[in-house]
Amino acid sequence: MTAKRIQLLSVQLANQIAAGEVVERPSSVVKELLENALDAGARRIDIDVEQGGASLIRVRDDGGGIHCDDLALALSRHATSKIHSFDDLVAVQSLGFRGEALPSIASVSRFSIISRTASGDAWRVESDGREVQPELAPAAHPVGTTVEVRDLFFNTPARRKFLRAERTEFNHLEEVVKRMALSRFDIAFQLRHHDRTVQQLRVATDEAERLKRVAAVCGPAFIDNAAYVDFSVAGLRLWGWIGLPTFSRSQADLQYFYVNGRMIRDKLVAHAVRQAYQDVLYHGRHPAFVLYLELDPETVDVNVHPTKHEVRFRESRLVHDFLFRGLHDALAQVRPETGLAPEPSPPAMAALPGHGTPMGRAYRSATQAPMPLQVQEHIGAYAALHSAPSVESTHSPMVEEGAAPPLGYAIAQLHGVYILAENSHGLVLVDMHAAHERITYERMKQARTECGITSQPLLVPVTLQVSEQEARLADEHQPVFLELGFEVSRMGPDTLAIRQVPAALREADVEQLVRDVLADLNTFGTSRRIREHMNELLATLACHGAVRAHRKLGLPEMNALLRDMERTERSGQCNHGRPTWVQLQMDELDKLFLRGR
Repeated sequence: MTAKRIQLLSVQLANQIAAGEVVERPSSVVKELLENALDAGARRIDIDVEQGGASLIRVRDDGGGIHCDDLALALSRHATSKIHSFDDLVAVQSLGFRGEALPSIASVSRFSIISRTASGDAWRVESDGREVQPELAPAAHPVGTTVEVRDLFFNTPARRKFLRAERTEFNHLEEVVKRMALSRFDIAFQLRHHDRTVQQLRVATDEAERLKRVAAVCGPAFIDNAAYVDFSVAGLRLWGWIGLPTFSRSQADLQYFYVNGRMIRDKLVAHAVRQAYQDVLYHGRHPAFVLYLELDPETVDVNVHPTKHEVRFRESRLVHDFLFRGLHDALAQVRPETGLAPEPSPPAMAALPGHGTPMGRAYRSATQAPMPLQVQEHIGAYAALHSAPSVESTHSPMVEEGAAPPLGYAIAQLHGVYILAENSHGLVLVDMHAAHERITYERMKQARTECGITSQPLLVPVTLQVSEQEARLADEHQPVFLELGFEVSRMGPDTLAIRQVPAALREADVEQLVRDVLADLNTFGTSRRIREHMNELLATLACHGAVRAHRKLGLPEMNALLRDMERTERSGQCNHGRPTWVQLQMDELDKLFLRGR
């Protein structure tokens, strides 16, 4: 075969190749155009589309506009006003900066752009996908820019065949607009499809208006079941809303994460959030959140992917630990006493520095603290942790407005499974086994933390063949393994020896566990797999040790359980993520019996 000579690609072909990376579907076009509008300082953006964006996409903004001498240059590759030197690239804060979006879009569509600056006239430039120098023409337009994209992929039919149904493409496009709207509360957005207004989001200047926008994008149910978080450490700040564990999703479709205002989908972030929810989320479910991470632009590299959806953190382990610890502690702080206020006002949301305060109707979920029930649990040293009931009365006092504890006082037991309690808001239903299971589990974890991890030497060390990189990781993270009860030493360039394991995990597959930990350390710079395996064991013991269904409890025991739930972290869910209690408000009970009609 004759070797082919190297030659330069034509400008048109280079743009179309770039379009394959940047322009996947109509929603990709809208994302790039919205980013340009935001970078131009727009305060209002209108988006009009037809046929899901395949036939027409028109984005109009009131930003600073493009100078007439730069208008044609805007359709050239690697032409941008956003960076001028490497220093600008290192600390880039604009959403766009590559200078590939407009020429790539123009190469696969019938493209036109009209723009006017405050000190000049409006000019228009058009392109039909051919390698022809576009010509300027005068036009009528207010200050700002309008970009019109018609017949997307008209000259690349193979790409057009991959477009989905109109409804599907529009759903993707609308999702991009929603994500952008959540990134900038100070910008008004309007989205129309076939001249019908689908989204109209006004500028949100205060907390109440921000909540309205979040509710408009994520749904009112999210706000009713969300906690606000805002905490800062070592130059990192995380704020936003996290869904309570019982408000989980079957898909990861209600997850919005922003780094310095840029929407991203990053595996390190996803891993940290997933670990923070691990102890409280039902298996197979996904958390919902709208979160904003702010940090020094020089510590994050946004130039790692053409679509800019991925980022790379300079201190990835620090960021991972910050996200995990902050969200983990925030979820632990959501308790019945903070979660039963019917309509807390927005200014009260940041009452606990560094933690969230739930908003809306908190009967959806909450969290717990230790419980002193006299139940024989037979779980070794942990059995001694359970003391006598803390409530001595044999009857429940009458509940007056504002006088009852958050979960009220027990009034009855239903079929030996549920506790019925009365508080100032109405009726509380508690799954006594699930609640006691969480309380027992949290106590066992606390005891393990206070007493440390007991290790057991292996009579015959387990040898493990790994890569040289993994062997180096094991060497570097010796203190991490020792802290978790493992002794892992390096016997050769690619051989490890496991000489000691936690006593609680002596029956586990320690070889696979160490391999998984090394994989986590390599990817995320940290790992919680060993702790998670221990927690799984403790959760099983707690489940077997918790008070069983059909066990008759007296009022003192039931009230003791309620008081412990109010003190225990994460008491809103059992160890498997199921809810432990539900609040029924008086107005809901009145509706059941048609009272007041």
